[in-house]
Amino acid sequence: MTSTTSAETAAPTASTESTVTTPAGNPSRDVETVAITRIGNLRASDAGQRGEVGIVTFPAHELGPEDVRITVAYAAICGSDPHLAEGFFGTDVPIGLGHEISGVIAELGPGVKRTDLAVGDRVSGNFIRFCGSCAPCQDGRQQFCEHAGEYNRPGMARSVVWHESQVYRLPEDVSLLQGCLLEPTSVAVRIADKTRVRPGDRVAICGGGPIGQLTLQVMRRYGASSLTLIEPIADRRELGQRFGARHVVDPVNESLADRAGEITGGAGFDVVIDASGSRHAVAGLLDIAAPGGMVVYGAMYPEDYELPLNLSDYLYRKELTLTGVFVSPYTFPRAVRILEDLDLEPFLQSVFDFEDAPEAFETHLSGTYPKVVIRCNRLSQGGTEAAEPARNR
Repeated sequence: MTSTTSAETAAPTASTESTVTTPAGNPSRDVETVAITRIGNLRASDAGQRGEVGIVTFPAHELGPEDVRITVAYAAICGSDPHLAEGFFGTDVPIGLGHEISGVIAELGPGVKRTDLAVGDRVSGNFIRFCGSCAPCQDGRQQFCEHAGEYNRPGMARSVVWHESQVYRLPEDVSLLQGCLLEPTSVAVRIADKTRVRPGDRVAICGGGPIGQLTLQVMRRYGASSLTLIEPIADRRELGQRFGARHVVDPVNESLADRAGEITGGAGFDVVIDASGSRHAVAGLLDIAAPGGMVVYGAMYPEDYELPLNLSDYLYRKELTLTGVFVSPYTFPRAVRILEDLDLEPFLQSVFDFEDAPEAFETHLSGTYPKVVIRCNRLSQGGTEAAEPARNR
């Protein structure tokens, strides 16, 4: 077994480790990719009904005129990935995984117009390619792009080909390991956009997973007051306090309504954010919102769950604004700029080698670490000559 736990979060440095994977040269016609190989709940006790994750070889995508070929360094496991095993987006296997990545540019198409991209650049990106031409894209609503589903290029792979519009250079002070958190950071920025938060607004966040914790950090930067994390797991509550939560609530052993009243002096929260995706958590959030408040559902929810909603209570009398988050248009440039100012180290403590991807998913499902990352290639911070050192724990 070659899995490691790691804290490879330092700024770019040279390394002398001998294992080398370089982005130079001709790409293989086939690409190893982590994929769902059997549909089913990854937590199912019955092995015959359990979903499976494995490594599959797919044909390499051709490099189009405006495309960028990336040698992938790291790919983080997202909380949504197990839902793909359950058939959330279809049941035809294998289903390639991975949208939280970092890597190094190996090749540029001949028609790339971006002057800020070059072979050898350390990059991350947006896994969704917006066409820019359909009615929603033209109307400033890229999240509803009519062609986004036609371009699926999974990044939990040895390499990936993305359009130049999807790729973003990493700041010099952001390591490749940190860079794989650009996409979840963009989700936190998108949630902040949807809240319309103002300095001094009282803010509560439900769910202490990576999205909730990153959103907490972003909300603190916006000047949120009474910043509260609602989370049943003690370690995650402690992590929230590290990130700036003024208050934490254990919704299992405490009354959420009573604690919200104490924290806000009975006024309620101006902004309530759900980042849990839990049907057990979301209903009570409407009750802790202040009259005229905003409630943002910022997670993926079971397809068959219907939220009980009394229109008279919540929309007529309280005039709440309810909204959700699908994907993250228009956020990546800003997410890149704040990435180096966020505390990312707690999310980067569990790193598995590519060959151990199934075990990485088992660790993800155990909840032992707030985030699990797969090292797809061993690259130096410069990306070409030597491997990043692993600081094993």
